[in-house]
Amino acid sequence: GSGGPGTASREPPRPRSARVRRSPRRGRGGPPRGRAPAAPGPVATRTLGLLGADVLRVDPPGMPEADDAHADTGFGKRSALLDLADRADRAVFDGLLARADVVVSGYRPGALDRFGLGARELAAARPGLVLAQVCAWGWEGPWAGRRGFDSLVQAGYGIAAAEAGPDGVPGVLPAQALDHGTGYLLAAGVLRALAAGGGRVLRFSLAGTASWLVRDVPRAVGPAPGGADGAGAGARLRECGSGYGRLRYAAPPLAAGPGDWPAGPSRWGADRAAWLPAT
Repeated sequence: GSGGPGTASREPPRPRSARVRRSPRRGRGGPPRGRAPAAPGPVATRTLGLLGADVLRVDPPGMPEADDAHADTGFGKRSALLDLADRADRAVFDGLLARADVVVSGYRPGALDRFGLGARELAAARPGLVLAQVCAWGWEGPWAGRRGFDSLVQAGYGIAAAEAGPDGVPGVLPAQALDHGTGYLLAAGVLRALAAGGGRVLRFSLAGTASWLVRDVPRAVGPAPGGADGAGAGARLRECGSGYGRLRYAAPPLAAGPGDWPAGPSRWGADRAAWLPAT
């Protein structure tokens, strides 16, 4: 709605199972460059995986994500590779879509339309689908089609100026607050849409989150969970095995729900492009 960083529109609902998939990034024959940063979508789907969703991330071959980024957001999901230009891979993709409850996409407005993966096409192919989209600068207006990422949007909304030091040099927040904040808001929107019966298009943007943070959050900020210097953060650290070896990581930042993911992340592209068997 207009009071927050996201919007929702309704499509006809249909009963679903509990499955979530992420749309693929660009590869040979894949969607074009210029998507929003990787963090919002993976943060959202990592959260949904924590809460019990079967999450499958799909990427094109040949464009691996940096190991540290994938390891950070790969908890609670699997990672597979498909080339949408390949007929067999596209058939697998369409089969996944036919059983999906949620699709999370992080591209500029209209970037997926020429692949038949726009909001209307996806809703027609899978009635009842919750389509959760995130971009950089918003879904309307002259900047809607522009590329962007967290730090750039922070600068555009005055956050960098507000964080400037005594010398006036623009500063940054101590974390990619727009990426992660938008991801958690997106996950909450998906949960609300599913509880209402599905069949919705959710649209979030880094710019919407930035505007909300600048306008409302400074009046409601509480103490940092680990203390101002992070000295108390050790109690929140966990360890587990993963496709990247032994990992030390922060526990999920949720006040309720599971205290940890059931398993660490697999390596990028290491899993089969298929849903888990129904239980």
